Amino acid sequence: MKDEVIDLNIRALQHVGIPVTDIKRSEAFYKRLGFKNVMQSPFGNKGEEGICIMMKKESVIIELYQLPEKDLAEIANRKNGHIDHIAFDVPDIAQAFTTIKNAGFDILEDSPVFLRFWEKGCKYFYILGPDGERLEFNQLL
Repeated sequence: MKDEVIDLNIRALQHVGIPVTDIKRSEAFYKRLGFKNVMQSPFGNKGEEGICIMMKKESVIIELYQLPEKDLAEIANRKNGHIDHIAFDVPDIAQAFTTIKNAGFDILEDSPVFLRFWEKGCKYFYILGPDGERLEFNQLL
């Protein structure tokens, strides 16, 4: 990997993704802290459906998602925490993807992935940090 600093125009920490075992219980917990459900959508995971909600309080967004039933035991038994990824908000996902790729980072996807989240959807891709942490670059469309 090259040592030069690259300009990705990261504007803010977009959200923190947390896998949960009971989406309704988690939603109720965060509502008690003043968060509101501002987006809810199903998503596919290995051919099965999961559910994702975005909980927002002022400028803080937490992504809560429940994987299909067969994956819940692994989530419940994690010993090293439950935060799955940190997402950075970028204004141009294609430009961020090209910049990251040209800088020699290992990207986990072949191209930005579209999700039917939010009003018009979003696109994202992940890279891995030095200790395997997942960093997401995300553009709301």
